[in-house]
Amino acid sequence: MPDQKKRPPALKLFALAALLGVIAGAAAVYVKETGSGNGGVTPTADASCPLAGQKVASLTPVMRGQVAAMTPADKARPIGGLDFAGPDGKPLTLAAFAGKTVLVNLWATWCVPCREEMPALNALQQTLGGDRFEVVAINIDTGADDKPKAFLDEVGVHALGYYRDASMGVFNTLKKEGLAFGLPATLLLDEKGCLLGSMNGPAVWDSDDAKNLIEAALAPPAGS
Repeated sequence: MPDQKKRPPALKLFALAALLGVIAGAAAVYVKETGSGNGGVTPTADASCPLAGQKVASLTPVMRGQVAAMTPADKARPIGGLDFAGPDGKPLTLAAFAGKTVLVNLWATWCVPCREEMPALNALQQTLGGDRFEVVAINIDTGADDKPKAFLDEVGVHALGYYRDASMGVFNTLKKEGLAFGLPATLLLDEKGCLLGSMNGPAVWDSDDAKNLIEAALAPPAGS
């Protein structure tokens, strides 16, 4: 169980989310006021993601509560062009996670909301991570590895793989795709690497709402 002294309360996390407009340079809303989830979306899918649109529709009702800021993909499509280093320092792409549902999270040590949510992401990986699901938290600090590694050690985050992009190329790619406006930025991808949803801002990733979202993403589409 994570050290509770190092875990921020949910209200603190969402208060921090309100500050992300400063980081992003634009006004944005990260939490739905009703807390009832996202609705009114009729997702489409390209030929590479034939079942992902159906999956998005099934996930939309559970994008609520602590993960209400997750926006369902309006078009389920593969996410490519993300190049980063793995724990061994060797180049990786999202293709390395084929067959897994993946929660991609971009973070940096200078991003206060990122620092606050890392223990919760670690706990989510501890609870649900395995052959079918992984949290891929990609650090985008520039410079050497010393600072992000020291931070992870300091807060006891050891279940997450250490993924790194000191060039910030991953962030810039997602920014061009309209998926990242500030940090933290998070994507939910299916086992084929197809986009199911995205979020700008922090969430309580070890909450029941977050676990329900991931478990729903792992369930096979109806009729498959």
